[in-house]
Amino acid sequence: MAGREGRSIPRHPLWVRLTHWISTGAFLALVVSGFAILLALPRLFWGETGANAAPAWIVLPLPVNLEQTGWGRNLHFLAAWIFVLNGALYLLLALVSGHLLRRLAPDGDQLRPRHVAADIRAHLHLKGPGVASRYNVLQKLAYLGVILVLGPVMLLSGLTMSPGVTAAYPELFTLFGGRQSARTIHFLAAALFVGFLLIHIWQVLANGPLDLMRGMITGRAARAKSGPIQAREDVR
Repeated sequence: MAGREGRSIPRHPLWVRLTHWISTGAFLALVVSGFAILLALPRLFWGETGANAAPAWIVLPLPVNLEQTGWGRNLHFLAAWIFVLNGALYLLLALVSGHLLRRLAPDGDQLRPRHVAADIRAHLHLKGPGVASRYNVLQKLAYLGVILVLGPVMLLSGLTMSPGVTAAYPELFTLFGGRQSARTIHFLAAALFVGFLLIHIWQVLANGPLDLMRGMITGRAARAKSGPIQAREDVR
């Protein structure tokens, strides 16, 4: 055991691992249930109202199915609150521990055009950042975008589709331009979320999936063969 730990480094603290897997399960439930809800009206509109007879902004090539809406809504609402509360806990702990600034905020050097260009070239040539190295600038910007932009947009657009919420906070209509606009934005944000997840999975598969999974389950990962290693910094 000692020899094995000597060949590995601390990677993720317990709270990061727990919130990661809770978010993963909740998000998968949101995708499945959201798809079931979408089948009731696979047409997207802009503005306040929308119906089958009205001209749609986007028509999705999906069959209409009204039989999946009931369980879909129940699961969607349950998973949404789990996802939101878990995300809020993650953000709070990330701020208090300094994890957000230390691990996810890009520094001035990383934001220089030549470094950004180098990261883009590395990704295009399937050269990952390495199992135990720091996140590169593209990863950091993607994570921050999901946490600070996409997540709030998903939450607020979802709340705008609730008549009870908009009765108390009609300002949401002004923010999104109507209930159907909020539904369309919610769908597009969900599509971006799924795209982020697919890229995340691709990066895991391209950069040592077994060790990366081990790091997110046990909290430890193999030492990088070269380059700087941020061990203790990662586990705070």
